[in-house]
Formats: sequence, C-alpha cells, structure tokens
Amino acid sequence: MNPSALANPGNISFSGNQLFARNLAAAGGRCVEQSTGHLVFYRSDGRRFLATDPEGNPLHECEWGTDATGDVILCRARIRLDWEQWVGLKPAGLVSETSLDLASKPGWQRLKTDDLRSMAAQALRVSMEEVRFFYRDEDLLIEPNGRATIRQRKDALYVLQDGDFGRARFMSCMGAMSWPSIDFLPVVELFKSLLPGTGSAVFELIRGLYDDQNEGKPTPQPLRYRGIPTYPSKSAFRLFSSFFTPQASDGNNPFMLFMNPERSNHVIWTPAGTPPIRYFDERAGACLTLQGGLLHKVTVASDSSGLSYMSQQGRRFAPCDRSAEIAGGHVILKDRDRETTLAVTLPQGSLEQSDEPVAMSPVDWRSVFVQGVPPISPADAYSAVLLYPEDESEIGECEAQPFVADYLQDIGEQDREIGAALSSAQRVLIQNGDAVVATCIMFDRPRDHTVLVRYPAFAQKQAQQLWSVCAELQRWDWLSRTRFVMDEEQHDREAPHSYDLVYHWVPYDSGDLSASLAERMKGVSRVLREGGNAFVVGPAQLGRQGSSHGLHVCWEEPVEQLSTFRMHRTILQKARLRTGLTLFHMKKV
Repeated sequence: MNPSALANPGNISFSGNQLFARNLAAAGGRCVEQSTGHLVFYRSDGRRFLATDPEGNPLHECEWGTDATGDVILCRARIRLDWEQWVGLKPAGLVSETSLDLASKPGWQRLKTDDLRSMAAQALRVSMEEVRFFYRDEDLLIEPNGRATIRQRKDALYVLQDGDFGRARFMSCMGAMSWPSIDFLPVVELFKSLLPGTGSAVFELIRGLYDDQNEGKPTPQPLRYRGIPTYPSKSAFRLFSSFFTPQASDGNNPFMLFMNPERSNHVIWTPAGTPPIRYFDERAGACLTLQGGLLHKVTVASDSSGLSYMSQQGRRFAPCDRSAEIAGGHVILKDRDRETTLAVTLPQGSLEQSDEPVAMSPVDWRSVFVQGVPPISPADAYSAVLLYPEDESEIGECEAQPFVADYLQDIGEQDREIGAALSSAQRVLIQNGDAVVATCIMFDRPRDHTVLVRYPAFAQKQAQQLWSVCAELQRWDWLSRTRFVMDEEQHDREAPHSYDLVYHWVPYDSGDLSASLAERMKGVSRVLREGGNAFVVGPAQLGRQGSSHGLHVCWEEPVEQLSTFRMHRTILQKARLRTGLTLFHMKKV
C-alpha cells in the first residue's frame, strides 16, 4: 500500500472523509490493494470513499450520508479526468416538475399515483414498468383541488472549476441511479456537453461501486440500460461494452437490439473481465489507459490539441492521425509523421503491441487553418464544450448556436425550398458559428467552405470533427476545400466574394446599436451573390437593417420558438436565451 495516498494534497476534499484520512484504522476504515496495484479505501460500513492508482494518484472520491429514513445514500462524488480536470456528481441534483390540472377530468378524485404513471407512460411512449422504475410515489402528488405535480429526478454532472464543489458549473445529467445498490446502466443527456473522458471516468466509478456491491455473490447482478426517454447510440454501446459484456437472447445481435429504442433494455450487461484501468504519471503530466494489458489511450494534459492518443488496433486511420503504442518497453506517441517517446514508467503487466501500423491520412486536420492553428491553451482546448445553465441564467453565445444549426439541418430535409437553398450552394461562408461548423456543412458533394473564426478553441474542435467525418466517408478532397480564416479584415479585402450561402451569427458583444447592425448587414450583402441565401441570427430589429441593404427577409422566427430549443427545455425547464434572439432567412435581391 502506498502510504501517501490518503495524505496527498487534493486526494480528500469532502469533510466527512477527513476522519478516515487522519487515521484510517482508528476510524474503522480499511484499504484494499487490487491485483493491478490500485488502492480502494473503505469506510467502516464498507462503502468506498477513495480510489487511487498504484502511485496514490486519485481517481474518484465519494461522500456518503443517510436520508430521512436512515438509509445510506451517495451525497456527492468527485471524479478525476485524464487531463487533470475534476468533474462532480450529485445524485438527484436536477429536479424538474410538471403540473397538471385534473379538476376538469370526470372522477379525478379517484385517481391514484399509478393513474399518473399511466398518463406519463402514454405521453412519453414508454412502458409502465419504466415509469414505475423512475417515478417513486413521493414524486407523484395529487392535491385536494385537483392539481397534480410530477417530479422527475436526474443525477447531475458538474465541472468542478477548483477541483471541489465550491465553484461547480452544471454540465449534464442522467437518469437517477440507486448508487448504494446499482441496478441499471444510464445514458447521459446533453452528451455533447461532456468534457473529454467524462463518460469513461464515470463508468469507472459505476463499475467500482458495482463490484463492491456484488463482492462475494455467486452471480453478479445482471444490468440493463434504462432511461426516459431512451438515447441508444453507438458511442453509448461502445462505452458500456468497455466495462460490461452485452448479451442478447434468441441469438439476436446485441448491438442491433440495443440501437432499437423500444428494445434497448432487452440487452443484458454482465461485468467484463478486463475493464479499462487508468494510471497517472505526474512527472510526465500524462494518463495511460490500459485494457487487458494493452495500451488503449494516452492523454497528455499539456497537449494544446485537446486530443488523446489512441491505440491504432482495428482502425483504418488513427483518430486525427494520433496513435499510441508500447514498443521496446517504451510508450511511443505518433502525430502524423512526428514520433515522441513518452518518459513514463510502464505499469506492471503491460504488453507490447504488434499491430501493423495504420496509414497516415492524406490531409492533416490542421491544414484547414489558413494561417495555421492559432495559439490555444491546453485547458481551453480540452474544455471546448458547450455548457448550459441549469437555472434561468442566459445561455451563452456559442451555446445558442446549435439550436439554429440543428433546426436548419432538420428543416432542410423537410422543406423543399430550404433544402434546395442548402444543397445547391457551391460556395458557403460560415461567420461566427465556431460551435456548429460541422453541422452547417453538407457532406454530399464537394463544396468550397470559408469559416471566419471568432473562438479558436471551438473552431479547433470543429476542424477535428470535420476530419473525422471525411475519414469515415473517405472524401479527403472535401476537407481540402475548407478554409478556416482568423483575420476577418484580410478576408474582407479579398475580391471578389460571391457566396451562394451565408451563415452569420451576430456576436453578442456587438450590441443592438443600429449603426453596428447596419454595418453587419452591409457586410453580408456585399459577400452574397444576387439570389443567394443567408441565415442570420441576431436581435429582432435585424430584419429592418437587412432590407435597407438589398436583403429580402423571407421569414423570421424567434430562436426560443424553434423545435430544437423546445426540445432542450424538456431537459432543462428553466433554459433562457438572450431576449429577442431571432433567426432570419434572407435572400439578396
């Protein structure tokens, strides 16, 4: 046992765990060293409160307590990501309420909680069993005046800006779990808001608690995926499969069964024999993830790309041409044609890999930046995700962009006129849409795309995403015709500009001043060809300025009325956009 594990600064944050940190044996606690050398520290009641790697570097910390009935509950947990950032978990940290007036319903006085569950099952299109699983009797209330209240609890995930809950920022949520006795597997909502590595680090905690709870049992409890609504996806299946083994009855393919939202919970998950295991090396500022003795991933905290190096096993191309392998007793990192030996001590039992090297892609993801990738701090690179407030705070500028981009993508498939405007465009300009570049690009044929960058860290993430899509489609020529430009003035000086389609987000800091908005509409009109289309997002009065500069407003819609934002509000009921934020479809006349 590493004697410094409990004494290392930052390992223990929750005050209730300090007693065990000061004198573990005297407090009735114990430490178990696993076969990999990892350490798990337990309270006197057998609940884990800290897990570390063999060197005593923390993986997660749990705070336990009791509820009003005296039952043990998980109060909070801190989870360390590969790149040193901490995230927090708060069971039932997000609670939403729905009110119904049943007074006009004949015989409402006879309604019981199961009647409310039946209504919810019909509205959500899920089985009664699923509703009963997530909605307890205390979550369903019928008042004497016929007013019914339905509460939905979700476990909340937070970015811990200082490593503790002192400055916690809401990140995402998932179905409320029974942490003292894990009985299902969850899928995270708002998954695009997850910091890199959050999913696997949370499942590391889930698997650890699950193993604790099943220790000594002849047969571990089988688990199923459950959620309201269900969100099956390839990435969720891949994550589940790293820690648990899928099984399907009647010879069905587990993956195909899982991907059917109505049958996802028919897949049975049992513990995998060799789940991923993490090792931190503080000197190198790196985290190694191994599975079955093979190197799976390497994350270097100081890497300004915000990307990990992945094993090349079974891949046509390594993600963004970055791979990691163990060769000659060393960890070798490859970034295209650059090779680096990482100065780390290999974990005991590490195996050399003998895979054939994968080919290097013909196009570097960085090549889309005309002036080179701008300076981006590693923390900003890894943290370039969209975070949404859980309260009434105004949604940020970048965070509001997907509501428009996703809506236009959806309507383009349903509306013939919009679909034609999008598909016929040959030259496309995306201005200030750094969080949604990949959504604005149609991957159906070669086009020329110019992206005017405002937020470099988000633009970098989009460039990497574009590379991934082109790699999957094997259409590298499409990527080579995409240009990310940092200097807007230089772009404006280039001539002639004749774009068929323009996406333009008015920056929030431009204000609502008439002169500023007029200048922006003048700029859009200048670069748009006659008959070209523009989708512009900004203040409600923007339409008048467009009309003054040769732009006909075909239609306008408040962003808060878009179906994509209304869907967001089903997760975060208090979500609020900037007042007056409006989407305009304009055409140059």
